[in-house]
Amino acid sequence: MIAAFQDAILAGIGIQAAAFALAAVGLNLQFGYTGLLNFGHVAFMLVGAYGAAITVNQGGPLWLGVLVGVAAAVGLGLVFGLPTLRLRADYLAIVTITAGETLRLVVNSGNQGSLTQGPFGIQSFANSFFNINPIPSGTYGVGRVAFANTELWVVIVAWALVILADFLVYRLVSSPWGRAIRAIREDEDAARSLGKNTFAYKLQSLVLGGVMGSLAGVMLAIDQQSVSPGYYLPYVTFFVFTMVILGGPGTVQGPIVGAILFWFLLQFTAGVLTDFIENGWIPTGILSTDDVLTFRFVLVGAALIGLAIWRPQGIFGKREELLIDAR
Repeated sequence: MIAAFQDAILAGIGIQAAAFALAAVGLNLQFGYTGLLNFGHVAFMLVGAYGAAITVNQGGPLWLGVLVGVAAAVGLGLVFGLPTLRLRADYLAIVTITAGETLRLVVNSGNQGSLTQGPFGIQSFANSFFNINPIPSGTYGVGRVAFANTELWVVIVAWALVILADFLVYRLVSSPWGRAIRAIREDEDAARSLGKNTFAYKLQSLVLGGVMGSLAGVMLAIDQQSVSPGYYLPYVTFFVFTMVILGGPGTVQGPIVGAILFWFLLQFTAGVLTDFIENGWIPTGILSTDDVLTFRFVLVGAALIGLAIWRPQGIFGKREELLIDAR
């Protein structure tokens, strides 16, 4: 049980949690503050990761690849938003989830010699990032909660980006711009009647949140030293939605806490179930260790259902934040 708890802490502060927290901060700006139903957030992560990987694979530096990924996210946000944001919210949801999956299939359709290298993906493109690692060789941490120096370098950079992105969101939502997007979320017609260009505000929110999602994709790709279309499936978007709702939509700290708790609970549940099976407390005829990684989603899902029933606004959210005018 202690080992499971330590592994869960490691998962809750590791690169997966940091990258998904960054993606959740972006989605929270779109959904929590502006009321945009972006069901294709994983597409922003995909273009960010592939923008960086393709640029390096074609001979460019990694920093240029990151800029290319960000530019691709801006372009994708415009493609998503320009034809849909003047319409009802459900049109954006349909377009984003469809376009995100279409984009993944296009990336997957190439062969090993193509720009994206199809299902084979692109590997070993982030060596320059690790070459500037200032952390000496070794392992850092206590017990099982420890990182190798290369892992720690990625984790530090990723969490630094999370803090910067969350601070940016905090400053934005505390400004007149933030008050405008919250007014749009509550009643777009009323905001428009006051002379606000609601289309422009929604487009800005979609693009800015998408840029944060693209940086999350870049950090995951750097950590894995690989990009592959099999990772960017639609469920990734709904993981991020779960984190936003768990922490509390429309709150500054909610997405970060939600991401930490999400990965902590997933790993802790898997560790406890594995211990119970190995100790014979759960018969292998009922549940085997091979099924643990799948069954943990059932338990976490049940916990989230309970949260939706008894505290739908999340941990830090306010009930009035749920009153989104989805038109």
